[in-house]
Amino acid sequence: MEQTGSASAETAGAGGGPTFTPRIKLVEKLGFCAISTSSNIMYQFRSLYYLFFLTNVLRIDILWAGYILTIGTIWDAVNDPLIGFWAVNHKFKNGERVRPLALWASFPWAVTIILIFTDFGASNRLTIAIAVIAYFVYELFNTYVAIPYNSMGSLATNVDADRRSINVFRNIGGCLGSGIGAVACLPLLTLFGALDGSGNLKGGAASSRGFVIVATLMGVICVIGCLVHYFTTRERVKPINDEDSHISVKEVTRMLVRCRSWIFNTMYVALYGMINLLLMSCIAYYATYILKSTAAATVFQAAYLAASVAASFIIAPIDRVIGRKRTMLLGAAVFILGKIPFIIDPFSVTFMYINAVTTGIGVTITFVMFNTNRNNIVDLIEWKDGRRIDGLVSTADNLAAKLATAGATLAITSALAASGFDANLGVQPQTAIDAINALLGWAPMLLAALMLVVIFFLNVERETKTMIEEKSAAS
Repeated sequence: MEQTGSASAETAGAGGGPTFTPRIKLVEKLGFCAISTSSNIMYQFRSLYYLFFLTNVLRIDILWAGYILTIGTIWDAVNDPLIGFWAVNHKFKNGERVRPLALWASFPWAVTIILIFTDFGASNRLTIAIAVIAYFVYELFNTYVAIPYNSMGSLATNVDADRRSINVFRNIGGCLGSGIGAVACLPLLTLFGALDGSGNLKGGAASSRGFVIVATLMGVICVIGCLVHYFTTRERVKPINDEDSHISVKEVTRMLVRCRSWIFNTMYVALYGMINLLLMSCIAYYATYILKSTAAATVFQAAYLAASVAASFIIAPIDRVIGRKRTMLLGAAVFILGKIPFIIDPFSVTFMYINAVTTGIGVTITFVMFNTNRNNIVDLIEWKDGRRIDGLVSTADNLAAKLATAGATLAITSALAASGFDANLGVQPQTAIDAINALLGWAPMLLAALMLVVIFFLNVERETKTMIEEKSAAS
């Protein structure tokens, strides 16, 4: 069955054009919402608390903690295309290539979530070694789960309106997951003895035990989300050429590199990841050392999530009215404008709220747009080369995106270390406070400005329209 892209919802069923899949029902969209919820539970929890856990619970030096995250993220980036390449050349017994991964990878993924938040009580050097190994295994299974999470949107339907709707539901699920992984985390950590009544670490065995229990609860939720996704979704889009012959690494690389839209969308994804990382990694430090309460991070996270959910319901109408490129530009502009008040006065709680809210809006717009771009890019590559590489489109651009995120992580920890940050100090030096503020203000604003430039060269909508016209003319 042939695939299509942009504006296909309006032309679905028209005679003489491409053949379209049936419209997606609500229960299936909720299945996408479920796996997005489970994935983002861990993403947000890890982003907010893993660096904090390494430095303040395991008492690993900030530079070594940065190395652990950086090396782990590089490994995650490298294993993405490797596993994606395996997925493209592998077919399960039921004839599907992607969906079954949500079933068999979910349980080991949940176990690794627990492992990375476990204090084994070892020496400092052995603790570092264990942390590296646990993080490597976590990222391996995280990649397996990410393949159906990122690729099923293009395989479930070839109607662009449904693909956009699926990505909106994924974003809503991401917000729910973020709420579970971040906002609900502090009460849970308090309930299980990791934090005191003021929202600060108790220290010792109590904090370690609390993190393990909360990570276990989240692992269970992640398994449930994956299973719901598996049993509610279907692979409907069949490749034009369903041959079983393997595609070589050289051929896959050629297919990706010659697709201009994939190159610029990869840059777009990378910038999104770095902007989001800065807020998620630094907000706990801002709350702890500037507002004097780790628990204060919860209210900013709640504002971020509320804005993200609200934005989810207006993206589709905005996209229909002004088009995809203008919608992407709007998201980048929101990132920039939201940083300006915070840069003027980074100690203002009100301006920090504005920073969090606008980041939530910008992240939502960007998330829906780059994932809809990915769905179209799979079609564009198949149109040009005759083979579908759904799993590789997202995993290959994740290689570049995660390498960029690894660099950003190292930059964050290096900046904090250079500024004199020390987790053993109750009060940080002014240079460290200034560094935290810069990482939440100037750094993401500059990245958003670069995002504006990338968007000007990203023309998925135009290329997809050309593809539809040529397919219709040939049919």
